This record gives sequence, structure tokens and C-alpha cells, in this order.
Amino acid sequence: MPKPYSKKRIVVPRFNEESGFYTTPERSKIMGKIRGKNTKPELAFRKALWKAGYRYRIDYKKLIGKPDIALKKYKTVIFIDGEYWHGYNWKERKEKIKTNREFWIAKIERNMQRDEEVNEALIQLGYKIFRFWETEIKKDLADCLNKVVSHLQNQEV
Repeated sequence: MPKPYSKKRIVVPRFNEESGFYTTPERSKIMGKIRGKNTKPELAFRKALWKAGYRYRIDYKKLIGKPDIALKKYKTVIFIDGEYWHGYNWKERKEKIKTNREFWIAKIERNMQRDEEVNEALIQLGYKIFRFWETEIKKDLADCLNKVVSHLQNQEV
């Protein structure tokens, strides 16, 4: 039996012609190239974390939300979220969506809602959660890494 949600769950309409959504083969090809795993910021962060001496699991399926990086020994998980898909600066970006608004607004808001649900569940399991935006990693990898490493060093004591 699914657990009851405190908030009303956002329903995302199906992205198909029956629902009134149309796409071109060119758009489909572009969208098919978007990566969900092993993005450049993820790879950069993982490489830096490995170099700092920490070992981890990637896309760890045994935890809710499949964290990008999981350090079970330290009960720590790291998510590196894409700005578009996870609603960075959402109030401004929401207004700029011009095509298939009904689908994309619901889709992104459901992603944001799911992120909150995952955070709550992981906290209940006793995990420390770090969520970074891709641009944070691209602009200041060292600062993001320092936040995680300082937490991990405190766990070792």
C-alpha cells in the first residue's frame, strides 16, 4: 500500500498526441541526447571526491531516489541536479516556458515535489543529504567538495 502524502501529488499529463502534445522528430532526437547519468558535473565531482580518498557508490538503487553518489559508511548522499529538470530559479523560469506549458510545468513541479519527498525519506533513514546544482559544480567545484569533505571528516571523529 502506498504511503499517504501530506501534500496533494502533482499529476503530470502523458506526453503523447492523444493528450494534445505534439513533437517533431528533430525535437525527439535532441531530447534523446539529454543524459540522466554520468553528466560532466557528476563526473568532475566524483573524480574530485575519489582523489580526496573517499569511496562511494553511484546511482545507488538500494536507497530511495537513487542518489548520484552514496557514501554508505558515512550515511551521506549527494545529488547533482540539473537546473531545468529540478526547477532552479523556478518562479522566473516558469514564465519563460512557451511550448507544451501544461506538460512541462507539471513535470518540473512534480520533480521538485519528488525531491522533497526523497529528502524527507532519507532524513528519516538517518542520511545527510547534499544537493548541488550543476552550475555550482561547474563554477566552484572546490567549495562544493569542501562542504562534503568537512562533513565526512566530522563523521570520522
